[in-house]
Amino acid sequence: MTYSGSSIDPSKPSIARVYDYLLGGKDNYAVDREIGDVFKRDLPGSVAIAFANRAALTRAVREIATTTGIRQFVDLGSGLPTADNVHQVAQRHAPESRVVYVDIDPQVLVHGRALLEDNDRTRVVAVDVRNPEGIRTHPDTVEMIDFDRPVAVIFSAILHHVNDDEDPAGIVRYWRDQVASGSYFFMSHFRSGNNPETAEAEAVLQQTFGRGRWRTDEEIASLLDGLEILDPGIVPASLWRPDETDDLDIGQKRELTVWEHLIAAGLARKA
Repeated sequence: MTYSGSSIDPSKPSIARVYDYLLGGKDNYAVDREIGDVFKRDLPGSVAIAFANRAALTRAVREIATTTGIRQFVDLGSGLPTADNVHQVAQRHAPESRVVYVDIDPQVLVHGRALLEDNDRTRVVAVDVRNPEGIRTHPDTVEMIDFDRPVAVIFSAILHHVNDDEDPAGIVRYWRDQVASGSYFFMSHFRSGNNPETAEAEAVLQQTFGRGRWRTDEEIASLLDGLEILDPGIVPASLWRPDETDDLDIGQKRELTVWEHLIAAGLARKA
């Protein structure tokens, strides 16, 4: 999610492009790499946050597609396309799945629409995540999503870019009220660790973008108020339903790094 208007400005850093750089992508500019290098140099373990988050999202989408009847997804603040995007994971397991991606970063829109040009079950919607009504009533959303049937709503690494005075809980509440019973919500969020790493990473985002709010597990859970948070609850993303090979090191569970503790994930269901 960025706030730079409708045209690509290579002189200003973009949250989506910095994230792309940390994941090893190529869709970024020097100004984005400069910010990314601050994380790589001064907070070297922080790159693990991006990978832990992406892996948890992939597992969540796979689980929804394979264990529920849900075949429609709304990915809010989707970011630049990478490997295993939501539509790729969902359609790999359930080809009839439909996906609406939502982002206002102009480069995300250009690359997303190019990637999805030949996919008639996927759309990219250019509306700010802070305007849920605009997303819900957008013609592409109306075309793709049947809100009388369960929906998977994805808040992957987006709500920590929404400041408290912008009412992130109200955004989630709007979607909770719009979707049918049996809908699922996946959320990942920067997790306050009350340590120097948390404070420094938060300061970098605040200084660069004027936003970035780390929240405690309790605060993250409160964003899902009114939903049933499923096992194992709000936990570090690497511990959210890991594949058997994800958390094993020579046959034993390994300890997470301090960085892996700084991104949490959870899955919730509307009763």
